[in-house]
Amino acid sequence: MSEQQAIKSIVERLADRSFERSEATIQADIRQLLLTAPFDIEEDFLDAPLEVPVGDGRRIDIEIGLSVIEVKKDLRRESLRKEAVSQLAGYVATRSNDLGQRYTGILTDGILWSGFHLSENAQLIEVSSVRLESKPDSIDQFVFWLEGFLATAKNITPSPTNIKSRLGEKSSAHSLDRSSIADLYSRHKELPTVALKRELWAKLLTTALGTQFPDTDELFVEHTLLVLSAEIVAHAVVGFDLSSQNPTSMVTGALFSQAQIYGVVEADFFDWIIEVPGGDRFVRSLARRLSRFNWSDAQHDVMKVLYESVISPEQRKALGEYYTPDWLAEQVVSTAIDSPLDQSVLDPACGSGTFLFHAIRCHLRAAKEAGIGDAQQTSSVVEHIFGIDIHPVAVTLARVTYLLALGTERLRRPDRPAITIPVFLGDSMQWGASEDIFGHDMLTIPTSSGMTLIPEELKFPDRLLDDAGVFDRLVAEMSERVHQRSAGSAVPSLAATFRRYGISSEDKSILSETFSLMCSLHDQGRDHIWGYYVRNVARPRWLSRSGNRVDVLVGNPPWLSYRFMPEEVQNAFKEMSKARGLWHGASVATNQDLSSLFVCRVAQLYLRSAGRFGFVLPEAALTRAQFKGFRTGSYPSPREPVGLAFERPWSLNAVKPAFFPVPACAIFGTRNENAPTGLTMPPDRWAGRLPSSGSNWSEAEDHISVEPGTETNTNDAQLSPYHPRFNQGASLVPRMLFSVHVSNTNPLGSGAGWVAVESARSNQEKKPWKELPDLEGSVESQFIREMLLGESIAPFLVRNSQTVVVPLENNTLLSADDERLDHFPGMAKWWRSAEEVWSENRASARLSLSEQANYRNKLTDQISTASTRVVYGASGTYLSAARIDDSAILIDTKLYWCATNTSNEAEYLVTVLNAPITTERVRPLQSRGEHNPRDFHKHVWKLPIPEYDESNSLHRELVEVGGECAVFVAGLELPKSVRFESVRRFIRDELEAAGYSLRLNDLVGNLLGR
Repeated sequence: MSEQQAIKSIVERLADRSFERSEATIQADIRQLLLTAPFDIEEDFLDAPLEVPVGDGRRIDIEIGLSVIEVKKDLRRESLRKEAVSQLAGYVATRSNDLGQRYTGILTDGILWSGFHLSENAQLIEVSSVRLESKPDSIDQFVFWLEGFLATAKNITPSPTNIKSRLGEKSSAHSLDRSSIADLYSRHKELPTVALKRELWAKLLTTALGTQFPDTDELFVEHTLLVLSAEIVAHAVVGFDLSSQNPTSMVTGALFSQAQIYGVVEADFFDWIIEVPGGDRFVRSLARRLSRFNWSDAQHDVMKVLYESVISPEQRKALGEYYTPDWLAEQVVSTAIDSPLDQSVLDPACGSGTFLFHAIRCHLRAAKEAGIGDAQQTSSVVEHIFGIDIHPVAVTLARVTYLLALGTERLRRPDRPAITIPVFLGDSMQWGASEDIFGHDMLTIPTSSGMTLIPEELKFPDRLLDDAGVFDRLVAEMSERVHQRSAGSAVPSLAATFRRYGISSEDKSILSETFSLMCSLHDQGRDHIWGYYVRNVARPRWLSRSGNRVDVLVGNPPWLSYRFMPEEVQNAFKEMSKARGLWHGASVATNQDLSSLFVCRVAQLYLRSAGRFGFVLPEAALTRAQFKGFRTGSYPSPREPVGLAFERPWSLNAVKPAFFPVPACAIFGTRNENAPTGLTMPPDRWAGRLPSSGSNWSEAEDHISVEPGTETNTNDAQLSPYHPRFNQGASLVPRMLFSVHVSNTNPLGSGAGWVAVESARSNQEKKPWKELPDLEGSVESQFIREMLLGESIAPFLVRNSQTVVVPLENNTLLSADDERLDHFPGMAKWWRSAEEVWSENRASARLSLSEQANYRNKLTDQISTASTRVVYGASGTYLSAARIDDSAILIDTKLYWCATNTSNEAEYLVTVLNAPITTERVRPLQSRGEHNPRDFHKHVWKLPIPEYDESNSLHRELVEVGGECAVFVAGLELPKSVRFESVRRFIRDELEAAGYSLRLNDLVGNLLGR
């Protein structure tokens, strides 16, 4: 019998309640399951008795690893379950106290399984449960669940699947660890050092992620667990035996320092865990769980996989955290770096380190080809490749990724030199930095701004930063001396330290002042991670000096919209954007994106003249109005102007599955103030479907095609003369206050000149409107109008309209408090009732109902227009347009309209808009969702569509063919009871089958230019 069959047989017995079972029978089956399933049980368990004595006559049913299993006959009765939990709590507490290890408890009757951890106040807390079933998938899930508590398996390959199933957010191991650390935090969160680190963490991430950042204890706990896991994995990667390490050493990085590898693991925001009672025991237990994996087999993406497995997709979406797939990062790096051994490289928003990994591997390949030895390769890498990120969790992950990229064999070589991993926690944008931060040969870190972390000022002679390793060790030693000193005692001398690091006499006084300040803050109880802070903040500032700038910038900048930035960042963003010609305000203000300013700013701060760059940006950067200033390539600045010479970009939206929530592109170029070149070249279009979004290039290459770009960016070209003539329709929402149908409930009718109406409802209504009762009443017939919705327009055809009630009188929309409304008692009653419903349920108090309906005069501008109008849909996959000859019809916000001078001009416009080639030409300018283009708005008028000219033979021919199309469509028998999209598709198909589409494309193609 195979292992799978044997496990299935045992599970079927355990899951069967159809026969009488004793506890002894259940115990025996569970023991057999433990021996049969892939739990890697130690040999001494084979001969162990089922009943393990723990004193006082008590016996543990099953003890395995660091888990206690209590077995009962039937746990369906709540009273029996409570008694069993109390009994199990005593066993777990006894074992935890006897052995000084964290024990877990499992309670089961063979079918119902519950896992528990022991809280700091000796209470047993349930963290996860599962019901055993004999289905194959359920059996596999159960085995993973149980192993998560037992933690007995060994040499698990750290594949994405294993990491997700055994350590991910839905795993029992994660539930157990998270519950344990949350308990520790809740009991000690008021300690000054814990509270301060929690506060500093929140300040950094508010700056990094904006108002989307959820400043919650839950996320702080999640991040603490993730960072601790990454730090422990870092030790495992280089070969440390996790079972024998001191928890404090693993959290502070002492073992790496002893090996002369600096900057991997440091005391940081999350080392509070070793400062609280029970924290060291938790770290030891976590290390034991993680030691199950063979991390020496870890691949480069393991940190990214770990992060995405622990932080839920909902949290990542809310935080805007989406990491670049390896295949794309690898290709951007290989394109941007053309001389690996000679070029210094910086990723100023390095995240988990994906771009750093590929930059390092690119450098190592070139070094190997050049015959450079391993030891020299390692030194060369850390001297050439740098990373910065403002997210403290990302920085920890990136440092471990950096180690993985270097390779454990290089790190273990006896001739490997002392190295410092050059990945820094820092603000690449330098929001709060003064322009003269370096002055008089001094690095001064301003710390009074709310954008920074420390409320004091620290100074270091800038020449000390020339050797990153020496500077880091000097700062670390100063910090260590602070902690060794008794509070309130005299400030110790640094003479020996100065001699050890060869500090010149002129620098000693400055360092002594800084050291004295650190001691003072320590005495005030405000001491925290000084060495960590100084090292990380100093290096980005130093890199921005002109003599230290890098040759290449690569990465994926933060995609943070203006509307989600905290207020102080909004102000700084707006000011910096205006100074560089990037701010556009008006209707695109809230869509302004940090990514473009980030590229300009980091190029200004860190990229040398003629240096290269390669960045992944939203595809909107290639076409959208909010990026128009960025596409110029020329950016003035109070400090120094920046010019970028853009090369051909890549459009990536056709690569599936989508790897970001919005489409992406890649941009490349060089810094060149003398000859900036705009981002106007047509992009190469990448397309294909990958086996997985996490594929590396060797896996992705055969699935991706690249077509050279042929479409020029018309978004910045001269607008069509029709651009200002087309207007968006009115926003008559919520619909239930405007849309009506005639009511026939009163047998006497409404009388002459009046119409009885009630709200017309739709299944597309949203809360709270869909839960509100209908409005009912009789209104004067003059206020009944028809309104065209987006779904009313098909190619060459106007279909169903919506009946609405609107208080329009003499080209004016009457407000609820307008005395003129009283002349119309029916309309007055309806409108004032509607206004009352609106004011009680609206989300914002900013606009009245009439102000919203006529926002920017979008309603009243439609009155008294010419009798002939052209309308087209504001969004969709294909443009649809039609002609309207009734001037009384209202136009909804989902449509754009234009009054025409003649009926021929209307026919001309409708024909141009319905031509398939027009949709094709405008498609690159549309915004996109995860899959398809979605919004036309006025982008169509960025095409070179000329104003109608009666004397132009091509224009007249378009009118003629358009008239034929309108007659043809009017004669079609349209499908019934289908959505409007299907009707549009039917019409397009019929036009194509009749040959009209080909004729339209030929004529409009000549009009737009080939």
